[in-house]
Amino acid sequence: MKTVVNLFHPQLEQSRVNRAWGERLASDPSITVRRLYELYPDGKINVALEQAVMEAHERIVFQHPLRWYSVPPLMKQWLDDVLTYGWAYGSTGKALHGKEWLSCISTGGPADSYQAGAYNHYAMSEILKPLQQTANLIGMTYLPPFVFHSADSV
Repeated sequence: MKTVVNLFHPQLEQSRVNRAWGERLASDPSITVRRLYELYPDGKINVALEQAVMEAHERIVFQHPLRWYSVPPLMKQWLDDVLTYGWAYGSTGKALHGKEWLSCISTGGPADSYQAGAYNHYAMSEILKPLQQTANLIGMTYLPPFVFHSADSV
């Protein structure tokens, strides 16, 4: 299965977890790792290129830190720009149907803080619902996310 990892970390060189993941994954010849903040430092995303990359892979991994209970800014922009009507969704938007979506996420807080009634009030499954629904809308299979907690203290 051809896998691409879209690594979205605005300060990757300061990251311990995401940087280590990216380096390890890049050493596997069967995995393509793309550091999106390096590819688009100006925020101008090449939509045609990104769509071609997505079409060429069966499993699409979105690797990023959890930022304000969401995704980093460039990932949000990437989703807005790349997942276009008529290509990713809509009556003719079937380019990603049947592909797999995997979220690999790091958090600063401990796992027990991401529970109903805990410090963050919500479980990770609730926080990640917008990503899951995006995958649903565009016909992708949303795989159970891989979440690494307490990244700030490793």
